[in-house]
Amino acid sequence: MASRAGGGEPSGSASAILADTASGYHILRIDAYSRTTATSTGEYLNSLPFTVGGHRWRIRYYPTASHQGTKITSLFLYLDESVTEAIKVQLKFRFVGNVAEQALTLGVVHSFISYYAWGDYEFIKRKDLEKSKHLQDDSFAVRCDVVVTGEFRAEEAPVVTTPASVSVPSSDLHKHLGDLLHSEKGADVVFDVAGQTFAAHRCVLAARSPVFSAELFGVMKESDTGVVVRIDDMEAQVFKALLYFIYTDLFPNTAEQDEDVLSQHLLVAADRYNLERLKLLCEQKLCEYIDVGTGATILALAEQHHCHGLKKVCFDFLSSPANLKAVVTSDGFKHLSRSCPSVMEEVHLCSDIRVSDSLIPGKVIASLSPRY
Repeated sequence: MASRAGGGEPSGSASAILADTASGYHILRIDAYSRTTATSTGEYLNSLPFTVGGHRWRIRYYPTASHQGTKITSLFLYLDESVTEAIKVQLKFRFVGNVAEQALTLGVVHSFISYYAWGDYEFIKRKDLEKSKHLQDDSFAVRCDVVVTGEFRAEEAPVVTTPASVSVPSSDLHKHLGDLLHSEKGADVVFDVAGQTFAAHRCVLAARSPVFSAELFGVMKESDTGVVVRIDDMEAQVFKALLYFIYTDLFPNTAEQDEDVLSQHLLVAADRYNLERLKLLCEQKLCEYIDVGTGATILALAEQHHCHGLKKVCFDFLSSPANLKAVVTSDGFKHLSRSCPSVMEEVHLCSDIRVSDSLIPGKVIASLSPRY
């Protein structure tokens, strides 16, 4: 405790307890899932070995585990080597589609000794897995995040003092503008989209979109308040979501099963009205939905609307020979070949995959380095 010797200022010191850590992850893809469920109860399948924190690990996949009569899928992290002292580890299994979580809680610290395993015995019920979006074309992928913790130690730390300050709340401008859109108070323009009308404010639209600015204050005079603007080639729910973003700068809330479809249509609308932030938000959302069933369709969308980041993620996905082989047989790939012949020239087909010449205009360039 600090003391006031002779009436002077108290002395102070600080220390911190630290530990060296090493983190990493391994992705295990389960193809032919239905065949793995034919294994005996309690039998496991091993991943290839991988290294985190200087130690060798494997993932053990139990496709036919059981708990209280319920069939479940179990996943364990296995220390595939001999050690002289226990290793402190935090771990987390999750589906690859959930890697975009902002906050990942790894949970408790487990002690691993030689050839020992910890994991998630009740990772998911088999009936839930078979109904989920994670199982696509009899295949799913899981990711195991691993953090290996070293010995704890104490170190001297700087003394931090907190100066007096004034607390400022977060901006709520988006709430006020959202209420303005909802109430339609002071609205001076009406849009007709697929038979549904939307009232809005010219100044807000013009401030957010140069396209709206040119249309509402160029072609249409400000005094034309009685004119109803008709929007073609767009669904009402997409235009509603577009207005929500314009007023709040937020991606609209939607049901999870509809998010990928809305993101595709909203990306087209964002490109149409030159809303670059919304376009990037849609690209970010669509990155989570790239799989063998959607990869070609999303790549075509990225090419048509100049989404360089989304296009790169699609090519990263197709760089896997297994992914590329599956995508080539999809209906989306046929659409890609017809609508975006230039992209077909950028697709590098791995040595064990061949595509019909009718699908690829011109010749195939042996390079997977698209010009971004």
